[in-house]
Amino acid sequence: MAERGAQPPPAVSAPEQWPAPPDLILALNGMGGFDWDLKRGRMHMDAAALRVFDLRPGEYDGRPETLACRVPPAESARLDSLVAQAIKEGSASYGAYFRVRCRDGTLRWTHTHGAIHRDSTGRPYRIIGIVRDARQELALSRTANPAKQGTQRRRRHSSVVERTTAALAHARTVGDVIAVLGDSQGLSRLGAENVIVGLVEAGHIRLVSEGQSGSFVPEHRFTRVADEFPMSEVVRTLTPRFVRSRAEFAACYPRLWPHIQPLDIGSAAYLPLIAQARPIGVLGLFYREESDFGTHERSILVALGSSIAQSLARAMLFDQEHDLAEALQQAMLPRRIPAVRGAQVAVRYRAARLGREIGGDWYDVIQLPGGRLAVVIGDVQGHDIQAATVMGQLRIVLRAYAAEGHAPATVMARASAFLYELDTERFATCLYAEIDLTTGALQIVRAGHIDPLLRHAEGICRRLPVGGGLPLGLSAQFGLLDYPVTTVRVAPGETLVLCTDGLVERPGADLDEGMAQLAREVRTGPQDVQQLADRLCALSLSGDGEDDMALLLLRRSGTPRPHQ
Repeated sequence: MAERGAQPPPAVSAPEQWPAPPDLILALNGMGGFDWDLKRGRMHMDAAALRVFDLRPGEYDGRPETLACRVPPAESARLDSLVAQAIKEGSASYGAYFRVRCRDGTLRWTHTHGAIHRDSTGRPYRIIGIVRDARQELALSRTANPAKQGTQRRRRHSSVVERTTAALAHARTVGDVIAVLGDSQGLSRLGAENVIVGLVEAGHIRLVSEGQSGSFVPEHRFTRVADEFPMSEVVRTLTPRFVRSRAEFAACYPRLWPHIQPLDIGSAAYLPLIAQARPIGVLGLFYREESDFGTHERSILVALGSSIAQSLARAMLFDQEHDLAEALQQAMLPRRIPAVRGAQVAVRYRAARLGREIGGDWYDVIQLPGGRLAVVIGDVQGHDIQAATVMGQLRIVLRAYAAEGHAPATVMARASAFLYELDTERFATCLYAEIDLTTGALQIVRAGHIDPLLRHAEGICRRLPVGGGLPLGLSAQFGLLDYPVTTVRVAPGETLVLCTDGLVERPGADLDEGMAQLAREVRTGPQDVQQLADRLCALSLSGDGEDDMALLLLRRSGTPRPHQ
């Protein structure tokens, strides 16, 4: 019985279901859920999760890539790297803050946490997790007490390290690494006003990035490891150097102080960049305010230096291998192009931006008796030492067959037979042309190569359709050594354009589109053949330069005749 005078309990509406289903609990707490099937590449998201991404139900088709319309590319790359790292390291879960671009164009902070499910072999097959709006907690952190602010600052520092590391994962060259470090949205979020990078080379430190223009005087572009400078000190000791105040700068580094004094620098952190137990460089971070550099901040910076060192070592190796590949390729091309009476010739070669991979593209110009000239452009299959070796051999035999006086079709047939007899399992595309500079008669033979272009004196540029046969090596293998010859006339002032597909072919795009764009560039380009060659070589018609490219321009000298 109820006690006398006690009031009955207030009426409470009974919930429709108790306990509440998981998705309802998440929604009531401002969270949404997702279930990501890694094998099928499908991700189910509930209504609350769609609201976090500011998506309507009909706008999401279950594919993770559809979220790209709401997640900026930089954030997406960072999340992809984070998830991939967690999977690779065998982690059970991951978590991250990221930004979502709303329907009205504004950015808002979001947080996600995912649990990675693996099968009995350890292979991940499913990720189940939540996403939530994180704006409120970040807003509250601005008014939190000092202790909580310190926690938030440490989290922010960790986030910057995470983002910088993810960005460095995509850096190929030393220039790419420096670009990441100089990004105003990168290390500057740690409070740094300026960033410099120096590389260790033969007992010296070469400054490769001075950050803000004019920050350092030219005579300090190269310093010795034995000098009394903070960068030299960290290379010698392999330990970081934290300069906490301007007074410490003046007392410890009197030679550097006159150059620091006029700058708005209160403190600095110098980090040795160590790879494979040896110093390869130094990173300098400069701050406006004086700082004691607490234990946590020092740990964060040291960890960041380690990550940067690995990326820099990889980038330095990439640059070295690329330079070596380009040097080897250039050594196999003609050392000089002879001065040709009655014609102007321009040649260019651009190496692929893929480290040590060597291409098989080549060009050649061969002077023949009787005022004739032969020009060659070709591309051996593959990107390796063997491709470059085969290219060098083909260039020599083509030159030899042409010098012997064989007709263009015979030169091509013999070159194909030679390549087949090498038993390399490689083939090559090639275009061989002979021109009589007196009459302008041009004979062209094509072996699986792209057509040439002809720019008329008045500026019109058209594609020359040339009959052709199979690539060199293949035609001999199948006994199809008859190469048709196409004959055209090149008038005075007209320019023949030969190139390899590395200039015009883009992965996933139609080759004809690249050829049409090249024709437009040739038509509107400079009249001077050398300037035109420079312009065409600098084009990015083939995307990100993953293939090497050879280019040859031949202009017949003389005054153009007006059309009748």
